[in-house]
Amino acid sequence: MSTTAIGLTCIAIMLVMIAFRAPIALSMAAMGFIGFGSIVAFDPAISILGTGPFETLSNYSFSPVPMFILMGVFASKAGMSQELFTGARTLFGSWRGGMGLAAVTSCGIFSAISGSSMATAASMSRVALPEMEKNGYAPTLATGTLAAGGTLGIMIPPSIALLLYALITEQSVGDMFIAGVIPGLLGLVLYGVTVAVLVIVYPNIAQPGEATTLKQKLVGLKGLVPFTGVFLFIIGGIYSGWFTPTEAAAVGAAATWLIATVRGMNFEKFLEAIQETLVMSAMIFFMIIGAEIFGYFLSVSRISFTLVEWVDALQLTPYMVLFCILILFVLLGCVMDSIAMLLLTVPVVYPLVEAAGFDPIWFGIIAVITVELGLITPPVGMNVFVIKSVAPHISIGAMYKGVLPFVVSDLVRLALIIAFPVLAVGLL
Repeated sequence: MSTTAIGLTCIAIMLVMIAFRAPIALSMAAMGFIGFGSIVAFDPAISILGTGPFETLSNYSFSPVPMFILMGVFASKAGMSQELFTGARTLFGSWRGGMGLAAVTSCGIFSAISGSSMATAASMSRVALPEMEKNGYAPTLATGTLAAGGTLGIMIPPSIALLLYALITEQSVGDMFIAGVIPGLLGLVLYGVTVAVLVIVYPNIAQPGEATTLKQKLVGLKGLVPFTGVFLFIIGGIYSGWFTPTEAAAVGAAATWLIATVRGMNFEKFLEAIQETLVMSAMIFFMIIGAEIFGYFLSVSRISFTLVEWVDALQLTPYMVLFCILILFVLLGCVMDSIAMLLLTVPVVYPLVEAAGFDPIWFGIIAVITVELGLITPPVGMNVFVIKSVAPHISIGAMYKGVLPFVVSDLVRLALIIAFPVLAVGLL
């Protein structure tokens, strides 16, 4: 059997394992080991099992991962989601759909600290959804807004997805974070526009809120300042060269810890935050180790080179290749965690991106937006199921109906960044 045939067989078995709910990290590691052993020899494969995990875990480049996770957990322990939603709600006062705009805004700020889409969706839904229902919002608008707002966590830096993409493709982490700023803010604006259009076209899905005075708005802004300040300090520090992304992760975690402590986080909650961070970090590093072993297998199987040759033979244009990759990302993003999906697919498709001549930073932004789109795209959509767990009384059909306008919004953003790459790379 040829190396390519062995490679394709191992990938097929791995996908079957994932379909039967085997852990993705274990599936990648197991088939990477078996595939490498079948092509080269099992003694070197065993050697990789011995040295690969150590090399990965001792790699300084991965050290920002637990720090950014810790930053998000501290923000959650500080009661940030409640304060953000309350503060944003006062800004939009008596506007019809103002609570929807507040939900999108608070999701954007929370995600800038947490870096996790599903964590953002879960935290903000617990706070905002009961208030929106109590104030007469249709379940479709309320859940759709929160599911879509949660996806901002994967794009607005500091983003773990952008960090891992940069490390996999050997790009600058700082450049990836800077490139994510405009697309992330563009998503926030387009989601706000979507809410505004929906309440104009269907006025009965949202009720006007309570009018707020200028003083109340200023007090509400006060609640947004500390966490927005952390985000701006991190991005400004990276952009100006004050510190590296790794140092930025440590600075952000320390600043968020101070805010959480000032706001009443006790020692018990501090220990809970450390425990949550360790659990989440272990899960991510397990996936990174699996992807690393799988990467050794891909390199000897020459699947990526065969794929490039096959695409050349088909004489597809670069944008046709891009379209096929993005369709794959959307389909996988519907059923897989975003980080696992990037670790699994980027090593395979990245040679195609290079062969097509696309800017790797620009493609990284496109890839992450597409994964983000998969998080709310029926028939699965991971963020929809996260909100379903928070609100079991709302039907899944109503949630899917609610996210569809935001799917359109994301497609518009994707089209804009493909048509105008400067939106992604203009700040570099």
